[in-house]
Amino acid sequence: MKFTKMQGAGNDYVYINGFKERVENPAALARRVSHRNFGIGSDGLILILPSQQADIKMRMFNADGSEAEMCGNGVRCVAKYAYDHGLVDKLRIDVETGNGVLPLQLLTGASGLVEQVQVNMGVPKLSRCELPMIAADEDMAIAAELPLGEEHLEVTCVSMGNPHCVIFVDDVDNCAVAQIGPQIENHRWFPQRINVEFVQVLSPTEVKQRTWERGAGETMACGTGASAVTVAGVLTGRTERRIINHLRGGDLQLEWLETGPVLMTGPAVEVFSGNFDPK
Repeated sequence: MKFTKMQGAGNDYVYINGFKERVENPAALARRVSHRNFGIGSDGLILILPSQQADIKMRMFNADGSEAEMCGNGVRCVAKYAYDHGLVDKLRIDVETGNGVLPLQLLTGASGLVEQVQVNMGVPKLSRCELPMIAADEDMAIAAELPLGEEHLEVTCVSMGNPHCVIFVDDVDNCAVAQIGPQIENHRWFPQRINVEFVQVLSPTEVKQRTWERGAGETMACGTGASAVTVAGVLTGRTERRIINHLRGGDLQLEWLETGPVLMTGPAVEVFSGNFDPK
């Protein structure tokens, strides 16, 4: 089976061209290819597939085999692959995801290959039933108090097609992400688990983020998470609508439009291609 390794701001996935390859059990394959010692090494597996309602379709599986609705960094790489490998021949495309069809604008460099992609991430969902979330003082969890052991953490929960719990901290570099992240991911409030963002505000237009990703652990970047952080920053009065987000793997530019959607612009990079025996 041919594969291509790609990354967006360090958020790396193994991509399979479903126009040419057939995957029988993507959940099991995701677990195998993602292993960083015995596989290719990645945050998960993304299938690039034909679509009946868009130019291209993506399915995304976390490193533990669970299927997720969307991946902001992953969808940018899907768009780059589709254009650079001739699956599409235009710079404005629609991609079908588990969160519906998203419009993307592709930005090419001097080589003619795609270097940056802007994604319309859609309108954020704030209702606890849309996350889903089973406990909150109000319908929306904005600066809500989440019980964790003997402590309470202030959290703001946002769905960008997949659920995110945003926590603002004073020093993100020294935050206990590996200890707190899995506790919140599997918290009783979140029946389908949740992604967790730890965010330090540097200025009203600049933040620094670390992510504990549902089913994958800490990742170098998370595009849907960065989008959720943009929304949470505005809702809690910490940031403006247009920000730069510094993630461990690179920077993303984000804007929450007054009309509702979040726009995210960032890099998409092809790392290498090869062959993998799926048996």
